[in-house]
Amino acid sequence: MSHADPSRAAAGVDPASSDPGRAAVASAYQRFEPRAYLRNNYAPPRGDLRGPDGVGPWKLRCLAQTFSTGEVSGRTLIDIGSGPTIYQLLSACSYFEDITMTDFLEVNRQELGLWLREEPRAFDWSEYSQHVCLIEGKGESWQEKERLLRARVKRVLPIDVHQPQPLGSGSRAPLPADALVSAFCLEAVSPDLASFQRALHHITTLLRPGGHLLLIGALEESWYLAGEARLAVVPVCEEEVREALVLSGYKVRDLRTYIMPAHLRTGVDDVKGIFFAWAQKKGGVEV
Repeated sequence: MSHADPSRAAAGVDPASSDPGRAAVASAYQRFEPRAYLRNNYAPPRGDLRGPDGVGPWKLRCLAQTFSTGEVSGRTLIDIGSGPTIYQLLSACSYFEDITMTDFLEVNRQELGLWLREEPRAFDWSEYSQHVCLIEGKGESWQEKERLLRARVKRVLPIDVHQPQPLGSGSRAPLPADALVSAFCLEAVSPDLASFQRALHHITTLLRPGGHLLLIGALEESWYLAGEARLAVVPVCEEEVREALVLSGYKVRDLRTYIMPAHLRTGVDDVKGIFFAWAQKKGGVEV
């Protein structure tokens, strides 16, 4: 999800949940409009990648720089709550051969399918692909980058981060994964901070000991728009994110923040900034 990018995943809440807060979130997400969300966050001004100080370049740099260390690599990666976006995997696909994308909403999974199948109606991510190729500096063309990502996404699955087994029993995703990526998901589908913490714990069970989590999210945001839907967000600050990661058994390797400039506060949300966290699950070989 990205909002400013929240790549807003509606990654999930079971509408039949007995928790009224989670049920309300699930109900609200039934009105989520992927194309409206993409227009709000990936078209100019937020989708303008030409200026180095924009939110898009900042997120892409955080991801590219972290993967370039060579420490976040392996065979399998799961993207938690992909929403209708793919930008969060453009650097990852050079380091993982088996990628699983996930989302709670069928409309988001359908939107991903359009891009993966190269259908004419798909959202055009080529500017993002070009930008990633530019900052990675490997001489790769954006077409090669997109072909690689399409080849390495092996499945798109339903997910509910509020369930102890977020992918359900008997999931087709290879588990445990070597790495997780999640962008603008957990805070966007959690009615309160305790739910955010539990959701983080649930997705952590999908990750092997010593594996890595790259987490991007909104800071101090309480709502955002996606078409007819006005969706509640649990506001989190940098220290609450750090504490949640530590409580879920991670060593925080990096935690960066971006303050949303005034010209990117466009009225589609009340986000104050963005965080990027690189965390390593304890229990394996740690640095």
